[in-house]
Amino acid sequence: MRAISAALAAALLLAGPARAAPTGAPEAGAGPVTKLPLPRYASLKTDRVNLREGPSKDHRTLWVYQRAGLPVEIIGEFETWRRIRDSEGTEGWVLHSLLSGRRTAIVNAGPDKGGEKAAVPLRARAEEGATDEARLQSGVIGSVKSCTGTWCRVVVALPSKRDVDGYIRQNRLWGVYPNETVE
Repeated sequence: MRAISAALAAALLLAGPARAAPTGAPEAGAGPVTKLPLPRYASLKTDRVNLREGPSKDHRTLWVYQRAGLPVEIIGEFETWRRIRDSEGTEGWVLHSLLSGRRTAIVNAGPDKGGEKAAVPLRARAEEGATDEARLQSGVIGSVKSCTGTWCRVVVALPSKRDVDGYIRQNRLWGVYPNETVE
């Protein structure tokens, strides 16, 4: 029996240190793999990204995203996998190679006086009285060019195939943190 115990102990030592399994709780601070801040925003790189329940291809696919540029929040890291959260609060794991550091954001229009979703103005300048370049509905995605902590400059591709560049109140976007500056 001692020989078996000794052999098992030797095998465990040769295998090296055990890696900690990722937890379900979001991490805070610097990511253990990238040393980048956690949480942080990123976007989906391709039109097909599998969201998995755990950090390996052996885990079940929970959801398939089909929109490149969709902003996501990275809340954890494990080897080549990133734990993400989307704008609806859904969480899971994706391969890091399917994510981009390109900052995008989703327009989050609040209800108007009638309870319907109000369009959000995209302004020509970063001020309330500025001319509207466009009126954006909830769910519109724009590329974030900069943010001051109050206003963000975004570029939105309209269905007419032209891009519109303008400013939107930062609190109307999901994909940037309150008071965050982006350069």
